[in-house]
Amino acid sequence: MSVQLRRLIDEQNTLWKRMQDIQAAAETENRDLTAEERTNWDQAEERLTVVSGDIERLNRMAQLSQVDRSQIVSTTGEPEGDRRGGDAEEQTRRYNEAFGIYLRGGMDRLSPDQRNLMMDHQVDLRAMGAGIDTAGGFTVPDEFRNLMTETMKAFGGLLGLAEVITTSTGADLKWPTNDDTANEGELLGENQPAGEQDLELGGKTLKSHIFSSKQVKLSMALLQDSAFNLDQWVPKKLGERIGRRAARAFTTGTGADEPQGLTTGAVVGKTGAAGQTTSIVYDDMIDLEHSVDSAYRANGRYLLHDQSLKVIRKLKDGQQRPIWVPIPAPGFPATINGFPYHLDNSMPQPGAGNKTIAFGDFKAGYVIRQVQAVQTLRLVERYAEFLQVAFLGFARMDGGIQDSAAIRLYQHPGA
Repeated sequence: MSVQLRRLIDEQNTLWKRMQDIQAAAETENRDLTAEERTNWDQAEERLTVVSGDIERLNRMAQLSQVDRSQIVSTTGEPEGDRRGGDAEEQTRRYNEAFGIYLRGGMDRLSPDQRNLMMDHQVDLRAMGAGIDTAGGFTVPDEFRNLMTETMKAFGGLLGLAEVITTSTGADLKWPTNDDTANEGELLGENQPAGEQDLELGGKTLKSHIFSSKQVKLSMALLQDSAFNLDQWVPKKLGERIGRRAARAFTTGTGADEPQGLTTGAVVGKTGAAGQTTSIVYDDMIDLEHSVDSAYRANGRYLLHDQSLKVIRKLKDGQQRPIWVPIPAPGFPATINGFPYHLDNSMPQPGAGNKTIAFGDFKAGYVIRQVQAVQTLRLVERYAEFLQVAFLGFARMDGGIQDSAAIRLYQHPGA
């Protein structure tokens, strides 16, 4: 853990203690906050919001810096850490080198051997769907793809929580769905036959929707600067953009020509009482937790927008204890009512009729299909007069509810 992160955690806990002391003093004397106390509270809360956001960002950066290269899947389909044989390693090294030259200078900068090596990894993007009129894309090298994927997880909300399955092609994938929590076994008497109860399996088809990063333009002068780490910068930017767009699809997607979003497919476990269009009460949080079958609550966590967290931070339980608890010590997560939470600003904000908070076991309840190969394009001619080169990334994914009993939503009333 970095010194900066440790310092921010200490400051977060100090600010929270100060706010609790201010409130406790007023409650002990059975009075409202004084003007000075309210000013001090507001200042502490404002700073607490900033510090908590900085902690989230540093944790995201730490996640990106801890790329597990031992599990990188090579273009041959084998884990790179388990590969043996100089030929495969040399082939990978040569392709990585050729791809780096291609990013900076395009195909013209490659030697004939390097050009042939790149062409062996070319992907026909026209086969991926309508609307793409460019034929030339290239499968990115292992480390480039791994960094891009980890960045997508860091910014992709459910992508870091759900069950993720990876396929080598984008063909439609039939995926079973099931809720078997109401069924149970039986107690058999001696020499009695076992009963029958079939699994009631549903099903969905996971497709391979194309998520684009949009174009990222760089000047040719910057590309020629060897001090600029292009191999790190480009995959992070492409991954951030795709991750943010995918996060929105996985939370609010309609399921028609895009993933089935969490708020679209999951069941509402608790609806707030009339008047709670932007608020929530403690009892509703308890009802939401218990709307999820106890078999899933052991792995339960919250998923919500930062504005929803702001509302929850003000809630207290029946003993007047805040249900939001900041990081108690380095290495431990902040919690809501004892459960960890994950911020995803693609979730709806508090508002009339909005489904703003999800609770449950997201790995059991939501599945994301991801096609392994990530493609990138280098667009030269289009921006040549501006002395710029554009990069464009593609990822192919789909998602939806796979176990409807594992996740429940909180919905604000319509009025």
